[in-house]
Amino acid sequence: MTSNSDHSHRKVGLLAGWGKFPIRVAEALRAQGFHTYCLGVTGFADPALAELCHDFRWSGLAKFGRAIRYFQRHGVTDATMAGKVHKVVLFQPWRWFRHLPDFRTIRMFIPHFLTRRKDCRDDSLLTAICDEFAREGIRFGPATDYAPQLLVRRGQLSARGLTAWQKKDVAFGWRLAREMGRLDVGQSVAVRDQAALAIEAVEGTDLCIRRAGELCRAGGFTVVKVAKPQQDMRFDVPTVGLGTLETLCAAGGKVLAIEAGRTIILDEPEVVAFADKHKLTLVALTDEDVATMVD
Repeated sequence: MTSNSDHSHRKVGLLAGWGKFPIRVAEALRAQGFHTYCLGVTGFADPALAELCHDFRWSGLAKFGRAIRYFQRHGVTDATMAGKVHKVVLFQPWRWFRHLPDFRTIRMFIPHFLTRRKDCRDDSLLTAICDEFAREGIRFGPATDYAPQLLVRRGQLSARGLTAWQKKDVAFGWRLAREMGRLDVGQSVAVRDQAALAIEAVEGTDLCIRRAGELCRAGGFTVVKVAKPQQDMRFDVPTVGLGTLETLCAAGGKVLAIEAGRTIILDEPEVVAFADKHKLTLVALTDEDVATMVD
């Protein structure tokens, strides 16, 4: 990591979605002396970003032409995105009227939503967005380049470790989650007794966990969340926080296994304290760790 003085007054654009992740990125950028020009996605971003950034503006979900002009006007050539935009909004009735996309957005997504020549997987849509900004000289980089400390370290994070049966479930769920990631379906799966209870799709991790709890009234299930084999670290990096653990606890789950070095963990001390208080197991693993769990 370069020193703060090397970054003094350097400009960075931040495209901010839902959650605490954009807040932590904005804090890291400010601490390093960047001037951050932030576009908060209306209905998703936290208003607190306005206090952390050099300049802050709200932007509609489908206003990418306006977003490009905003960054150009402020001389921004390096940008990053952080925070979730829940994909379910793309499948609501009258979505085009709800979000009133500008011309550039319409042109960009014609192959995905109108002619259907391209699919609407996360990677496809987010790559299209990055490519559109790149055409105007605005390069998106990974948010974790600015805040690498948010990537979880390898090891057992909670006081409680994995039992022999839980190791089998983690290994089973890991293989399943990795395959779902390869297909760009989702990043999380819930399993018990080496059987899949719920697989994340557009609903997100929390709803996936809640569904597992509804289907497994006995509780005691394991949730595995990993990066895609082809993970582009510029966007959609697996992220967990206190809310994830609260949902797991309420649903009756007992284990959360995440991928070390490629998962963002927000407010780790609070997350670990919650896990210990509620006797949950939280581990950050690698493929090599999981391989040793398989007989």
